[in-house]
Amino acid sequence: MIDAQEALRKAFLNVAGMSGLAPLAKPFLGGVGAILMLHSVTAAPPRPSGANQHLTITPRFLDQLLETMKRSGYALVSMDEAIEGLKSPGASGHFAAITLDDGFRDNLTEALPVFEAHAAPFCIYIAPALIDGSVSLWWEVLEEIVASRDLFYLTTPEGRVQIDCSRPAKRAESLKRLQEYLTIDVKETDQQRVLGDIAAQAAFDIKSFGRGRLLGWDEIRFLATHPLATIGAHTVSHANLARLTEDQARREIREAARIIKTEIGFSPTHMAYPYGGAGAVGKREAALAKEAGFASAVTTRHGVLRAGHAEHLTALPRISINGRYQRVNHVMTMLSGITTPLANSGKLTPTL
Repeated sequence: MIDAQEALRKAFLNVAGMSGLAPLAKPFLGGVGAILMLHSVTAAPPRPSGANQHLTITPRFLDQLLETMKRSGYALVSMDEAIEGLKSPGASGHFAAITLDDGFRDNLTEALPVFEAHAAPFCIYIAPALIDGSVSLWWEVLEEIVASRDLFYLTTPEGRVQIDCSRPAKRAESLKRLQEYLTIDVKETDQQRVLGDIAAQAAFDIKSFGRGRLLGWDEIRFLATHPLATIGAHTVSHANLARLTEDQARREIREAARIIKTEIGFSPTHMAYPYGGAGAVGKREAALAKEAGFASAVTTRHGVLRAGHAEHLTALPRISINGRYQRVNHVMTMLSGITTPLANSGKLTPTL
């Protein structure tokens, strides 16, 4: 099935890149640099449904991208250096910081060798409850359940609902329905319990599925000592903070820092908001991150960094390195800044 919006975005990226429009726009729209957003980095083939394909890129693509960025004059910097770059107006050249959300094990096994080959610093944002297994990657669990079952039933407050996964169109429809149910109809604090109910009704073993997918604490401690790595926080349970009360959101942010400090010996100074879009982070969440003492907090709002972001360090945009757009030219077009105002209602400096 063709995604019309995705096709339009790719068409624009192709035209802007091949026509020379993006390079022409960069001196005016490219800002001072960018923060790249990655998740999983693996050469393993994607799951057949491709529902979460946007969260995975290959090591080969990452290698090509970093090589091209360096040739184009980008300095690959740590998040500490990126913040200093924002605070130092007039600094020459463009910089890019690399961030990875959730703490997938392949960040260590497959991405780290690429980062080492390019001397590229990176920051991995950790949600402690994901690491200890008390919270599951619900989007992956749902995808796997729908892909591995023809039919099952879900008990909801409105009654028993049939989930038909018998053919591709039905699987896509059912997956969307389940995603909306978990993220809209179910309270954030009930999400994992309801996910467990869905898995039980589909006779699916969540624990076995998720085992080994994410880093363990020993691996995180190893990375915390690596000269290129920074460990950041991603709340305790990967919660959508905007769906929580202020006190609950404050605890998610503060407790994540406390737990990570206990495990690695020092407090993280950078954080990422789970989901990170308009429905997950606003001015309240940015204020809470600042209150907790974080030097930066990143969203998933699309955009390059401009000098004005120095006044909004807990509401920074990123450029998603998306598995559905694994073409270096696409990313370089986004880094030109030409797509920033298009994605943000004309704003050149997207904040909250």
